[in-house]
Amino acid sequence: MRIEHASNLGRRLGRQALRSVLLCGIAATPFVAGTAAAQTAPAASEQAGEVEEVVVTGVRAAIQSSIQQKKNATVVSDVLAADDIGDLPALSIGEAIETITGAATHREKGGASEIAVRGLGPYLGSTTFNGREATNGSGDRSVNFSMFPSELINTVAIYKSQRADFVEGGVAGIIDMQTLKPLDFGKRRIQLEGRGIYQGYDQRLADENGLGWRGTFSYVDQFDVGALGRIGLSVGVQKGKSNNPEELFSSSSTWSACNATIAVGTTANCTEVSPGSYASGATPAGTPFYLTTGSRTFIQFNEHDDRESVFTALQWRPNDDISVNFDYQQSTYEFIEARQQLNLSETMRGYGSSAVYTDEGVLQKYSGNSTLESTPLYRDQIEQYEGGGLNVAWDATDRLSLALDYGWSDTFRSRMDREVRLRSNATDIYGVAVPGVINGQRVAYTFDATQGDVPTITLNPLFDVNDADNFSAAARLRRTEQVREDEITATRLDGTYRLADTGLLDVKFGARRSEHEFRDINQDRREYNITSASAIASANLACRLPQFPQSDFLSDASGKPITSWATFDSICLFENLIGTADPGRNADTRAIGNRDMTETTTAFYALADFDTELAGMPLSGNFGLRYVKTEVQSTGLRGGFDVITNPDSTIQLVSNGQFDTLTFDSESEEWLPSVNLALDVTEKARVRLGLFRAMSRPDPEDLGAGRTINLESGTSFATPEDAIRSVTANGNPAMTPLMSWNADLSFEYYLNRDSMFSAAVFLKKFQGGFENVVVNDTYTIDGQSVTVPVIVTETSDEESDIFGFELTGAHRFSNLPAPFDGLGVKASYSYADSSFETEDLRLGDQTDAATGVVTPGIIDPVDIFGLSKHVFSGSLYYEMGPIELQGIVKYRSGYYQQFVGAAAQNRVVREATVMDFRASYRVNDNLSFSFEGSNLNNEPRVEDMPIPGSVREVHLYGPRYYLGARYRF
Repeated sequence: MRIEHASNLGRRLGRQALRSVLLCGIAATPFVAGTAAAQTAPAASEQAGEVEEVVVTGVRAAIQSSIQQKKNATVVSDVLAADDIGDLPALSIGEAIETITGAATHREKGGASEIAVRGLGPYLGSTTFNGREATNGSGDRSVNFSMFPSELINTVAIYKSQRADFVEGGVAGIIDMQTLKPLDFGKRRIQLEGRGIYQGYDQRLADENGLGWRGTFSYVDQFDVGALGRIGLSVGVQKGKSNNPEELFSSSSTWSACNATIAVGTTANCTEVSPGSYASGATPAGTPFYLTTGSRTFIQFNEHDDRESVFTALQWRPNDDISVNFDYQQSTYEFIEARQQLNLSETMRGYGSSAVYTDEGVLQKYSGNSTLESTPLYRDQIEQYEGGGLNVAWDATDRLSLALDYGWSDTFRSRMDREVRLRSNATDIYGVAVPGVINGQRVAYTFDATQGDVPTITLNPLFDVNDADNFSAAARLRRTEQVREDEITATRLDGTYRLADTGLLDVKFGARRSEHEFRDINQDRREYNITSASAIASANLACRLPQFPQSDFLSDASGKPITSWATFDSICLFENLIGTADPGRNADTRAIGNRDMTETTTAFYALADFDTELAGMPLSGNFGLRYVKTEVQSTGLRGGFDVITNPDSTIQLVSNGQFDTLTFDSESEEWLPSVNLALDVTEKARVRLGLFRAMSRPDPEDLGAGRTINLESGTSFATPEDAIRSVTANGNPAMTPLMSWNADLSFEYYLNRDSMFSAAVFLKKFQGGFENVVVNDTYTIDGQSVTVPVIVTETSDEESDIFGFELTGAHRFSNLPAPFDGLGVKASYSYADSSFETEDLRLGDQTDAATGVVTPGIIDPVDIFGLSKHVFSGSLYYEMGPIELQGIVKYRSGYYQQFVGAAAQNRVVREATVMDFRASYRVNDNLSFSFEGSNLNNEPRVEDMPIPGSVREVHLYGPRYYLGARYRF
C-alpha cells in the first residue's frame, strides 16, 4: 500500500492522467501508421550503385561506437554504447557501467549495484535517465541499476566534467543512461531474445529451484503519416524469473573495544573502553584492547526474483522544424527470501583470559558462551520504478531553437519481514535436560579467525545444534515493514541562438524547475513474545523443517564454519503462535523516524559554445554559469507531552501518547561556473581541459524533521526546559549541499575506429563530510514555549582533496596475420587518493558539539565513502567469422562502504577480482546464440569492521551461467 498525502493527491491524479493520455497515444500509433504510406526508406539491396558495407557487430561494434561518442563529447567523459538495440556487451547495466573507466560497483546479491565514480561514493554523484534525474528506493541519491535491463538501453555515459546545462548534482560525475530514439535509429527492427539462467549454488539446495529465465521483446519502426510527417515507435518488454541462493556469515553492526587486561567471567560481558575512558584516565593510556561485536550469525538463503520491464518511445516530426519525443519506462522487481539464521546472540560474554589479538586489536581467538537462536525470516520486497517525459523541440527561426521538457521519475519500495526467534534452553520441548547447556540457556564455544575469512566457531559437542527439540524457549515474532516513495517531477526550457561569422558558434540558455518528494514509513513493527512452553513446543513440532535446506553450506569459504542447524518455517510459526500468517501493520503507522520531505529546485543557466584556433590548432569548447536555488520543507513528528504541576509548584513532563507535527524550512543558493576546452593537437590527438564547480545534495533521508525528546530522571523540575535531558534528531532539513572545485585534464589519441588511448588526471577540492553541531529548537509544550538545544548533523566546512589519474586503451590487432587479426583488447585503470578521513562513530575521534573539543580516537579512520585507490577492468575479445569470445576481469581495491540509514560504524569491503566470460555464435543475420558466465572464480565479498582485518561479513554467491538465443528481423 502506497503512502499518500491528501495535499499531494490532486497533483498525482493530474500527472497520472497526463501519463495515461500519452500512453494511449503510443498504443494508437501503429493503427494510425497502418493507414498511412509504407516506409519510404528503400532497402539497401534496392539502392542502385551502393557500395557494399562491412557490418560490424558485437563487442567490436560497441567499442567503435563508444570511441566515437567519447571523441564527439564536449566534456571529459567515458561512454559505453551500442548501435543496435540489445547490443550492450553486459548482462546488466551495473556490470556495463563497471567496465567504464573510473567506475566501480558495490556487489549485492552477486551483481553490481551502487556505483562509485573516481573514488567517490554514490552520494557525491548523480544519475540521469534520458537526461532526467532518476529516483531510487534506498533513501539516498544512488540508483538501483538492477531495475534497468541492459537489453533495452543503448548508451551509458559518465560525464566527468560538468557543463552549465547539465542537471546539477555530480561532484564525482553524472551517469546518464539513454534509450533508443526510433526515428534516429532509422530502420525497422523486431527482436526476440531469451536466456536461461543457472545459478551455481542451486544444486546445493535440498529443493532446487531449477533454471531461471529472462525473455525480451523489442520492436522499432518508422512510419510516414502523410501531412502529419514521420513517426517513430520503439517498444521493449522484458519478463524474467530467477533465483539468487546466497551463503553468509555476518555479525552485528555495533563493535566495541574490550579491555584486554581484565578477564571476563563466565557470566559477564567484557569491560569496554572508549576514547572517553582513555581521555578521562579511567582507562590507563596504552591499555591493550581487542575489538568484538555483540552477535555473530550464519545465514542460509533461498531466494526468488520476479522482474518485469516496459520501455517505450515515440518520436514525431511533423516537419523539419518541430520534433516531439515521448519516452516511458516502467520496471518492477520483486524478490522473496526465505532465510535460515543461526545466531550467537551474546558474543561479548565469558571470554575469561582466553582472548588472542593483534597489536591493532583484531580478535583472533577466544572461548566464550552464548545463547543460541534459530531465527527463520521470510522477506518480501517489491520495488517499482516509473519514469518518462515529453520533449518538444522547435526551430523557431534559422538561428533560434527552443525545447520544452517535462519529466518524472517515481520509485516505490516496500520491504516486509516476518521473523521468529526460538532460543536454546536448559530443557527441550519435552522438559528433558539438554546436554551442554550452562547458565540456564547458554552453550560454550571456541572462536578462531586465523584459518580463513569465515571464523571457525566450534560449539560444545554435547549440544546438538541440529536437534530442533533443543530450541524451546523465548519465542519472539516480529513483523517489520518499511515503505518508501521517492518522486521527482521537473520542467525545463532550453534555448539555443546560433551566431554567424564569429568564433562563438551559439549561445544557450535555459531554466529548470523540479520538485523532489520523499516520504517513508521508516519502520513499522509489531512484536509478540510467547512464553507458554506448551505453545512453543506445539509450534516447534508443527513447523520444523525435515532437513537443513542445503548441502555444503559455506564449503567454498576459507575457514571451517558451522554447516547446519535446526531450521523452521517462519510463516508456519506465525500461524501457529499468533493465529495468522500476517498480522498486518499497526493501526497507526505514524512514527518519529518517518520522513515527509519536499525539495524544490529552481535553476537558470547560460552557456556559450565556441570554435576557434590556438597556435594554428583547432580549439573548441564551452563556458557557462548555472544558478541553483534549493528550498527544503520537511515535516516530522515528536512525542506529545503534558505539563503536570506538583503540589510544591514544581512541574514534570508526562507523555500523552500523541504526536505533535513539526515543519522546518530551509533554502540555499549556489553558483556553478564551468569551462570545457578541447584542443586538436593533430587530426588524431586531442587535449581536453575541464574546470568547474559542482554540488551534491544531502540524501533525502538525511533531511528528516522528526525529534525524540529524552527526559531527565526524576519528577520535580522548575521549568519544562529543566525536565528535558536532550533532543535526538532523525535528520536536519537545513543541511546544505556539498560543494567542490574540480579540474580535469585529459589526453586522447584516436588511432582508428577500433583503437584509442587516453590518459587523464583530476583534482577535486571539496567539502567531503559532516559534523555534529548544536542548534536551538523552539517547541510548544502544553501551551508553553520551550527552547532546547538539539544536536544535528551539518555539512562540514572542512575541505579535503582527491587526486587521481585514469588510463584507458582499446585496440584491435587487425594488422596481425589471420586468424590472429580477430583479437582485440580494451582496458582501463583508475587511481585515486584522498586526504579525507572518516572517523569511526564509536571508537574514532569524538568532537564535543558544543565546545569543539576533540577527544582522540583509539582506532584509525578510513577514507571517504566509496574510495578504492585502484580500479581496473580489462577484456580480451576474439572474433572469427560468426564466432565471438570475450573474457572480462574486474578488480577493485578495498573501500569504505557507508550503511544506508542511521549512522553506523565504519565498514570496509576488502579487495576483489571478478572474472566473467561471453561467447556468441551468429548462425545468420537473424539468428544468434550466446553463452555467458559471471563471477566464474566465485569471488566472495568480505567486509571488515571497524578496521581492516576484523571480519564482519562474508558473502558467497557462486558463479552464474546464461544460455541465450536471439532472433531479429
